[in-house]
Amino acid sequence: QVQLVESGGGLVEPGGSLALSCAASGRISAINSMGWYRQVPEKERELVASITRGGTTLYADSAKGRFTISRDNVDNAKNTVLLQMNSLKPEDTAVYYCNYRTYGGTVYWGQGTQVTVSS
Repeated sequence: QVQLVESGGGLVEPGGSLALSCAASGRISAINSMGWYRQVPEKERELVASITRGGTTLYADSAKGRFTISRDNVDNAKNTVLLQMNSLKPEDTAVYYCNYRTYGGTVYWGQGTQVTVSS
């Protein structure tokens, strides 16, 4: 079974940067979009950023100007998606999940990686 493996979370001071990475453990065919979501306790998971196969990006208002989503070549078997986060704020503290969606409607989720922004 294909799994999404995330890396790059951790503790950072306000104003700092982190880069999250997500790669599939196996090949996923016909990926339509890749994205990053985040969740804090007692709140719903929310979209942070997404990128389509064609390269179209979408950002939450809170992420615009600070976060950048990118992906490797769509023909790369690892199907890696990256999230570069700059100028981090305490309110960015959350568990971050990567998400892949195929044209056939299959949705894959990563296990989540903790990001903590604190001095």
